[in-house]
Amino acid sequence: MISKLIQRIQEKNAPIVVGLDPMLSYLPAFLLEKAIDDYGETLEAAGEAIWQYNKAIVGAVHDLIPAVKPQIAMYEQFGVPGLIAFEKTVNYCKEKDLIVIGDVKRGDIGSTSAAYANGHIGSVTVGNTELRGFHEDIVTVNPYLGSDGVKPFVDVCREQGRGIFVLVKTSNPSSGEFQDREIDGRPLYELVAEKVDEWGKDAMDGAYSEVGAVVGATYPEMGAVLRKKMPHAYILVPGYGAQGGTADQLRPYFNEDGLGAIVNSSRGIICAYKDQKYSDFGEDRFAEASRQAVIDMKEDINRIF
Repeated sequence: MISKLIQRIQEKNAPIVVGLDPMLSYLPAFLLEKAIDDYGETLEAAGEAIWQYNKAIVGAVHDLIPAVKPQIAMYEQFGVPGLIAFEKTVNYCKEKDLIVIGDVKRGDIGSTSAAYANGHIGSVTVGNTELRGFHEDIVTVNPYLGSDGVKPFVDVCREQGRGIFVLVKTSNPSSGEFQDREIDGRPLYELVAEKVDEWGKDAMDGAYSEVGAVVGATYPEMGAVLRKKMPHAYILVPGYGAQGGTADQLRPYFNEDGLGAIVNSSRGIICAYKDQKYSDFGEDRFAEASRQAVIDMKEDINRIF
């Protein structure tokens, strides 16, 4: 799967992924009002509103980008109707030939982790029929239960040609409470990076592994170190834009050929119409504002190469 992602990045000259992380407060008022008119003040109305929001944005930007990253928690908060919106979103993105990175951050003991892996990037067998639960191509994985929690995902990656991004150094302000703690004189995130490199050797897909890493844009010095420790891992870089990361901070995450990383922007794209810079679009043209924000992000990031 990682070779397919690289191909799409090169075709579109866009090492970026759009995070589809909808909150009801992000939506133009008319979308939620229409859903409430149709379904009442219900979870079904919430699910329908975020689905229509996602559909409009993806329809406006899909030709510019290689991938999307829906954050499942934003859908799970609305229960089953939210998960239906998640699945509709994933399927629509696949129809638009986008690679879908499910931001699910799963990780548990062996059999439970295997169930998560099967549900999101693998398959299950019912009777004599092999079926898929959700339909992401790649998912994010939490490694802090150790190899027991990661290996089932690696197995699915190897067997079914899927991918994972393992949390190594995240962009949130409190990440250092654990990730920066030193063990034998070295920060924990470096030890996790070395395990990512080890796990990745079991699932190579050309020059890169199906086992990638998540490293926040807000820590470029750490990014430079981790890039060297994980030479075969593609790096998913959150934190650009709304979280404070800038294009100038991103260069250490990439290799000399301009490959090796893909940069996420969520609110900066899907909420662009709320930004003063794009205010001329207004609520009615929110998807067009998102398209312009993607164009601007591509130009901003590509200038560092």
